[in-house]
Amino acid sequence: MGNTFMFLLMALNTALSTKEDLKTTNQQTNIHHINVERQRTEVDSLYDEMNLSPILKYEAFRQAMEGRKELSMHNRDIMTVIDFSLASTEKRLVVLDLANKKVLFNTLVSHGKNSGENYATNFSNQQESLKSSLGFFVTENTYNGENGYSLVLNGLEEGINDNAKARYVVMHGADYCSTGTISSLGRLGKSYGCPAVPREYAAPIINTIKDGTLLFIYADNQEYLAKTHLIHQPNVLMAQFSRQQRLENTDEG
Repeated sequence: MGNTFMFLLMALNTALSTKEDLKTTNQQTNIHHINVERQRTEVDSLYDEMNLSPILKYEAFRQAMEGRKELSMHNRDIMTVIDFSLASTEKRLVVLDLANKKVLFNTLVSHGKNSGENYATNFSNQQESLKSSLGFFVTENTYNGENGYSLVLNGLEEGINDNAKARYVVMHGADYCSTGTISSLGRLGKSYGCPAVPREYAAPIINTIKDGTLLFIYADNQEYLAKTHLIHQPNVLMAQFSRQQRLENTDEG
């Protein structure tokens, strides 16, 4: 009888201890969740206020804004983001007016012929590679050349895109960047490494972003992230929180 009583007492103590441990764990989890919510940033708010989720991935926008903080440019209000993680059949170029919180352009853009077919997956800073380069550029002057009205792009990241001017990587209009080409080939035509835009949008876009605005080319590319000094990765919890916020906002819409 005595042994049975002791066994029951020990079992009760174990159950109570387990319950207390679970309670403590739940409290810690709740506290941790509150701390994550407090890390919501101005970038998160701006992304939501501009209603960018239908046209621009949050991570592409976050990385663009992260680099923007580190760089100096003549016109900080206008920013262009190209998302090469998307298929060429999608509108991968977005021009933003950050000061007035407006989307100015959202259209097609071609990648380099050796970067891939419908998707751009290979990137280079090398001469004659005929590939697109990733990262941050500042726009410079315009000129009329073989491809018509064009915009000089100066690559700002050493070893990543700083050969852009030497490679004549510029923004220009192209007939192969069109819905007609998509209908014929199932993808856009390809450039020699330039971000080519639809012919009808070339002048309006170039005139909007010329003379010292930021252009960021994104591709969810781990090699780029390992090399760049301009982008800092958020902690895992913050990334999960941001993704959850995006999903919640989508559900509410």
